[in-house]
Amino acid sequence: MFNPEKQQETPAYLKMDPEERKKRSDYFYRIMNSCTICPHRCRVNRLQGETGRCRVTEDLIISSAGPHFGEERELVRPGGSGTIFFVNCNLDCVYCQNWTISTGLDSDRISSIDELAKIMIHLQNRGCSNINLVSPTPYLYHITAAIDKAAGEGLHLPVVYNCGGYEAVESLQMLEGIVDIYMPDAKYGSDRDAETYSKAKNYYTCLKAALKEMQSQVGDLETGRGGIAYRGLLVRHLVLPEGISGSEEVARMLAEEVSPNVAVNVMAQYYPAHRAGEFPSLRRRISSAEFNAAREAFRRAGLRLL
Repeated sequence: MFNPEKQQETPAYLKMDPEERKKRSDYFYRIMNSCTICPHRCRVNRLQGETGRCRVTEDLIISSAGPHFGEERELVRPGGSGTIFFVNCNLDCVYCQNWTISTGLDSDRISSIDELAKIMIHLQNRGCSNINLVSPTPYLYHITAAIDKAAGEGLHLPVVYNCGGYEAVESLQMLEGIVDIYMPDAKYGSDRDAETYSKAKNYYTCLKAALKEMQSQVGDLETGRGGIAYRGLLVRHLVLPEGISGSEEVARMLAEEVSPNVAVNVMAQYYPAHRAGEFPSLRRRISSAEFNAAREAFRRAGLRLL
């Protein structure tokens, strides 16, 4: 079971005054009335039931929660990552492998902030190494409010922000002191491909700004006893066929503009899913040569490969 005494650092949110934590959740609540929580800046009134690109109102919808052992080793040892999957997403990737969750088909049961806080405590009691928030961006009000409540009830695990990389810097700034580990995807090395395959305008431009902000808050990935990560930036890069993911450019950007010591997981598990069949370039798995070339690009850049 995870032993908090073996952590190298107290989670960020426990160092924050409870009044300050409440200010953060109040901020995210207020901006839902003209939502600018992510770069889409839809400006819909979610408090009145309107929905933008992420299809989320003010309701909190969770798909599932539990210990997950399929994440990076630095997150799962020894008790698994305490993963909470949120329904819907601010990206619309045509090849999404979790499309029933990201499109809102997986669940329509509305949860509460109290329930979310209880889930966090339950995952801790089960021996998980962290609280891993998957596709959290539309739910920042609910998440910050639940962390505040759970912290008052004994939560002491690092918080992992597991996102698609399409984040607004202003929102990230309001998460400083709450998130311990940022784990964004770096999906593309160009704005054009991101708009084609994920309907995300200026994705690469926004990604660079977001990564710089994340790095400034938490620094390079740090691990303690047992190799457990407790703070820092961990970037995921899924290799897509035909060079669509722009691995060379992503590697260059990370090394030159974010940090030469960024921890990166170059992933090979792409397979055609969701609407990938509509795009000829996405109708097949990647080859070994494509994966090796992508990984070599990150190695040449001097980055820390996991």
